[in-house]
Amino acid sequence: MTGVETGPRTVVWRRRSLSVRVRLRTIVVCGVFCAVLFTLALLALCLGDLPLSVDEVASAFLGGPGGLVQTVVLEWRLPRVLAALLFGGALGLSGAIFQSLTRNPLASPDIIGLTAGSYAGGLIVIIVIGAGAGSAAVAGGAIGGGLIATALVYLLSYRRGVQGFRLIVVGIGVSAMLEALSSYLVLRAKLEVAMLATVWGAGSLNAVGWAQLIPAAVVIIAIAIILGPLGGSLRQLELGDDAAKALGSRVERSRLGLVACAVALTAVVTGAAGPIAFVALAAPQLAQRITRTAGIALVPSALLGALVLLASDIVAQHLLPTSLPVGVVTVIVGGGYLVWLLVHEVRRRS
Repeated sequence: MTGVETGPRTVVWRRRSLSVRVRLRTIVVCGVFCAVLFTLALLALCLGDLPLSVDEVASAFLGGPGGLVQTVVLEWRLPRVLAALLFGGALGLSGAIFQSLTRNPLASPDIIGLTAGSYAGGLIVIIVIGAGAGSAAVAGGAIGGGLIATALVYLLSYRRGVQGFRLIVVGIGVSAMLEALSSYLVLRAKLEVAMLATVWGAGSLNAVGWAQLIPAAVVIIAIAIILGPLGGSLRQLELGDDAAKALGSRVERSRLGLVACAVALTAVVTGAAGPIAFVALAAPQLAQRITRTAGIALVPSALLGALVLLASDIVAQHLLPTSLPVGVVTVIVGGGYLVWLLVHEVRRRS
């Protein structure tokens, strides 16, 4: 049986044995996010050294006269815009998973060592192979480093299960050690290799073209599809391990699958664009406050992550005196948010 029912504040979608309940406010907020994302994407396609009108951008998509305008829109600007949308959404999803599993607003790939592990892995590839390291090799190193760092944090924090506070504390320690390792590698590398590693480590969409975007997009979309059936397990795990077991959830297996998805999402983004900090930390919490949901919802977190990264990239490229890597802007925005969050938590608990 398939049907949609609407109530005063909720919409219920039923298909056979599957039932999904969504609050109307969440649907409206997601719609607003999508509208803002479309507007920002169109603005990003118009801005640049060659300013374009909306009509010129539309004609490029509709197969207009071609030439320089079509090349600029479809070959140069569109991959960057799509990368900002996909990578921001992936980081938002990753942060939402970690914060839901740990029930802690500070849990994110940036804090628990995943981003530092991916950076160190990619850095080792760049330094070992040198300036000739291809994007696929760097991406592989970043994914491997992220997986190793997460496995290390998971094992060190495991004690009859994994608790959020222990995971965060262990992750901070592992992250500090990996950052020290990365600094040592950069200092010991040759000048040109160190410069390449530093640029990549800032987190930038400058080098992302179709060749880098398509493989990353395939992986991100596949993981997003896998997360669909795992969403119910995530909601159960938010209630605590005992309650999740009582509801029939295989706690450790579900948690391990969700962590693996979150790790893969962050590692793929890091491999393609470098470590882009604080999007995964801020997007889920901001989305929860805007939607006013009891827990952290995945779809609003992904949409707001995409919005934050795309807006930050527009600021970094077009609204500052000098063009900067997008990671610099997200650090400024996310750092300010982190300070606010810490002050808010201290006041709430005092």
